[in-house]
Amino acid sequence: MNTTLGKRIAALRHEKGLKQDELAEKLGVSAQAVSKWENDQTCPDISLLPLLAKTLGVSVDELLSGKQENAPAVQIVPASERKNINNMILRIIIKSARKKDNVRINIPMPLVKVGLDIGLNMTQVSSGNEALRNVDLSKILELVEQGVVGNLMDMESDDGDSIQIFVE
Repeated sequence: MNTTLGKRIAALRHEKGLKQDELAEKLGVSAQAVSKWENDQTCPDISLLPLLAKTLGVSVDELLSGKQENAPAVQIVPASERKNINNMILRIIIKSARKKDNVRINIPMPLVKVGLDIGLNMTQVSSGNEALRNVDLSKILELVEQGVVGNLMDMESDDGDSIQIFVE
């Protein structure tokens, strides 16, 4: 969505099937305030942004910028077009349902290789998250070396945590 904030609010509200007055009620503002936002006459108060974003099902960043946080789709890149593995990054995003916090881990692939060489595994770095304990870094490295990039894993654990692993 490469549009104004007001147009993004209106589009997201429509996607959720909400009327202006319903959104207004959820946020504790008037329907006229929502109308003014959507017509780009005013902007929501900054203190409302987290609740507005949550109600519309997006992050504050996505609400403000219009850029979605989705990881790139998985693809196999032909050998002639692959990036050097030393210039790639393993990204892990964990959204905790219980603790209501998010963790973003960015690990350069050369560091993944070194970690594997010294015997490091996800059990040692999983920070108590059971779902991460089953991730095999050597298999991820093997896939990347074969040209697989993008969203390698997108899952939700039994306790409601969502985990996304991708390579760029």
